[in-house]
Amino acid sequence: MTTDSEIVRNSIDDPPAFATIFDRHAPAIHRFAARRTSESVADDVVAQTFLVAFERRRHYDLGRDSAAPWLYGIATRVLHRHRRDEVRMLRALSQLPDERHGADPSGSVEDRVDAQRAVADLAHILRSLSTPQRDALLLFAWADLTYEQIADALEVPIGTVRSRLSRARAAFRTTSTTHPLHTTATRRP
Repeated sequence: MTTDSEIVRNSIDDPPAFATIFDRHAPAIHRFAARRTSESVADDVVAQTFLVAFERRRHYDLGRDSAAPWLYGIATRVLHRHRRDEVRMLRALSQLPDERHGADPSGSVEDRVDAQRAVADLAHILRSLSTPQRDALLLFAWADLTYEQIADALEVPIGTVRSRLSRARAAFRTTSTTHPLHTTATRRP
């Protein structure tokens, strides 16, 4: 199988070759962006991410076989442009009412209320994190990147990634120790 670095190198002289990078990584980048924004914004983020990547392909570190951390880094920076929308969405989620009206055949009222509280708690915690902490946590939990890959994506030292994740975990421990994301966020690479 051809590595991403070989494809990027080939795409400098043969631009259509870059489509393979899109085919390999666009679905994962889209899932990551959709979790942080909305489906429609995620479509834009993916388009902008791959446009930037294509334009900057000459600067890609050909020593890295996988383009995933590079693409997640670009996507994270694109998402920063959409930060106001993200903060607005998290603020709205954290203010969800404790119960909704109407029947839901998929679960009990208690289950729905518990789920709504968990979503509101999670949104509140995520909103309270600094942008760098939130970026590191979401790349770890939602994109399933390793510490090294997060460091590459965010262009920071690995120690900074450890520090940001530690602070994010502390926020979760302080606020909610029973939420599923807390369990995910505490795993080690």
